[in-house]
Amino acid sequence: MRILLIEDDEAIARLVRDGLAGANHDVTHAADGASGMQAALGARFDVMIFDRQLPGGIDGANLLRDLRGASIETPALILSGMGGLCNWMKGLESGGDDYIEKPFSFADLLGRVEALHRKRIAAGI
Repeated sequence: MRILLIEDDEAIARLVRDGLAGANHDVTHAADGASGMQAALGARFDVMIFDRQLPGGIDGANLLRDLRGASIETPALILSGMGGLCNWMKGLESGGDDYIEKPFSFADLLGRVEALHRKRIAAGI
């Protein structure tokens, strides 16, 4: 599976990238909203993982909303330190398909990413 990870925290990005690679997934990493947008528009991914708080003037929710507006329908999991129902709702309303709050279990993240991919295949996207 090809996964786009948009995460500015290098330690978290490394953990996610290495874990997904260990599960035989190909991960492209972008460290800010602008490079995440460029990557998402420039290649096809099976699943995207977004941080909500990104440097560079484009936060994860606005980035996802812009990608949905550009007809990018790739399933998106939001991985954020911003907890609480209001933040979860904002993430899902911006086009997210799932939301995990940091700190997180990698096993939970992997299970959800693989579930999003299965749903994509079942939907024929």
